[in-house]
Amino acid sequence: MDKIIREDVESGVYSREICTRFPPEPNGYLHIGSAFAIHTNYEVARKNGGRFHLRFDDTNPLKEDMEYVNAIIEDIEWLGCSPGDHIYYGSDYSEEIFRSAEELILKGKAYVCDLTPEEVTSYRGTLTEPGKDSPFRDRSPEENLRLFRGMRDGNYPNGSKVLRARIDMSSPNINLRDPVLYRIIHAEHYRTGDAWCIYPMYDFAHPIQDAIEGVTHSLCSIEFKDHRPLYEWVLNELSIPEPPKQREFGRVNLTGVVTSKRYLRALVAGNYVDGWDDPRLPTLRGLRRRGFTPESIKAFVREIGMVRNTTMVDFSLLEHCVRQDLKAEAPAIMAVLNPLKVVLTNYEAGASEFLNIEYNSENAELGTRNVPFSGTLYIERDDFMEEPVKGFRRLTPGGEVRLKGGYFIKCNEVIKNEATGEISELRCTYDPDTKSGNGFDGRKVKGTIHWVSAAHAVKSDVYLYEKLLTDNDGPKEEGETWEEYINPDSVTLLKDCLLEPLADKPQPGDKFQFLRHGYFCVDNKLNSEERLVFNRIVPLKDTWKGKAEK
Repeated sequence: MDKIIREDVESGVYSREICTRFPPEPNGYLHIGSAFAIHTNYEVARKNGGRFHLRFDDTNPLKEDMEYVNAIIEDIEWLGCSPGDHIYYGSDYSEEIFRSAEELILKGKAYVCDLTPEEVTSYRGTLTEPGKDSPFRDRSPEENLRLFRGMRDGNYPNGSKVLRARIDMSSPNINLRDPVLYRIIHAEHYRTGDAWCIYPMYDFAHPIQDAIEGVTHSLCSIEFKDHRPLYEWVLNELSIPEPPKQREFGRVNLTGVVTSKRYLRALVAGNYVDGWDDPRLPTLRGLRRRGFTPESIKAFVREIGMVRNTTMVDFSLLEHCVRQDLKAEAPAIMAVLNPLKVVLTNYEAGASEFLNIEYNSENAELGTRNVPFSGTLYIERDDFMEEPVKGFRRLTPGGEVRLKGGYFIKCNEVIKNEATGEISELRCTYDPDTKSGNGFDGRKVKGTIHWVSAAHAVKSDVYLYEKLLTDNDGPKEEGETWEEYINPDSVTLLKDCLLEPLADKPQPGDKFQFLRHGYFCVDNKLNSEERLVFNRIVPLKDTWKGKAEK
């Protein structure tokens, strides 16, 4: 793609600057595939000193809403691909598109057709059989113009007439078999109200909108490749000087997530997820809420590079990119997700102290903090094993471990709940001569574990996420439901987790590394003054094995 653009620039094909665009329909929220398209168009314009446009393809009043417009603008700004002042709406070009249709009618290149939608489809033919002409194909330009203007004036009901291009019903490309250019929709438009009751099809409106805005390269996903001849036909028949060029790139899908807008809408409408910003969804809203950063998403797109065909990319690549972005930026703190009480029997009752611990071993600029330490602590339940298996390197009866930034402790007694037999408490002793920063007596311990002081711990709810679907494609057979495809372990809520206290209260969107657990983000929807809520962005373990398959 870069080579094509560079050749156009060097050959002087255009007397104007390079211009690209991203043309979303305002009928849903952007997703990770949208980010690929946005970044591709934005970077092509930026690298060539040109303009990047955001243009809303709002020519279907039945599904569009200002809610989606505002969300799309916000998401693109968040991604760092701002179009600046270049935000446009296809509905603003309604008069120009209508006049273009009239021009085609007068040239004998378009006609009003009274076939029903079902008849239009049946007349179109198949991939192996040519279509057949509509009985209304040979209407005169004068009659077609009169009927088309009557369509605009609201004289006909929905579906009773369409305007079609007059191209070739025997073309091997079905898109050229007299495609529909305009249809009748009596509905209120979110911007133009009831000013129009006919609306252009995307394939007709798009090249005209590109030409009006001075777009040079209409970059789109591979499924529009067969539509390119129609794009070029429209521009040629309208005699557009220095016409924009449509060029295609591959579509990117991720394992374990749905990027089909129809499927996403079904999941949201069916309450299978917590709205368009559910952290399990690949919407930019969902990824943002979960804690993915704009930098990680752009790094993900760069890693994939320009692909020519539909490409399936493992979700672990996106996780790898956010780990790379956060590992030197996120402060590392101690959080106990499954607490087990530890009482230090030789620590002075009621006493406490502060231990100075670094925030991030890879970034000294983040500094250090003072963490309160006392005689009653909580550790992870998994960090103790009463009957240790081979290779277990944490706390055991009679064994010692080092507390992160603190002391060596030794387990002397295990207290259990009489009714359930579950371990409820460990009684340990600490060695005051092993405080971090002090010299040790030479003995070694098998491992280091994290902890929080019981008297100072901050409670939090923590959500852990896995892939949403067991199968990317969703329901395939009649009668199947989404319940059959939802991963039952896609979300786990851990209540009353315990965190070390922080000098500044965490705010929605703040990101941290929880030592030995992964990267976490304060939820921007459920978090409140009364309750701290975190989402796990990714675990610490990186499962990405290589480059994206192209």
